[in-house]
Amino acid sequence: MAGREYLNRQAATLLKFAKTTTNPMVALGLVEKAADSRSKPRSRAPKAVPRRPMLLATASASLAPGIR
Repeated sequence: MAGREYLNRQAATLLKFAKTTTNPMVALGLVEKAADSRSKPRSRAPKAVPRRPMLLATASASLAPGIR
């Protein structure tokens, strides 16, 4: 998940682009995106992902009995 500093920089960049455009619809879209990036949850520690157990060497040998 993105950190707070990263999201702040992204929002600031979007607002700068919104100020430079002459199209009001584009500016509105950029401002909305900036608000969305600011409202995202702050960084949290990632959840632990269970990993598959490693295959044993004997199991791989049984798959290819002629190769050692």
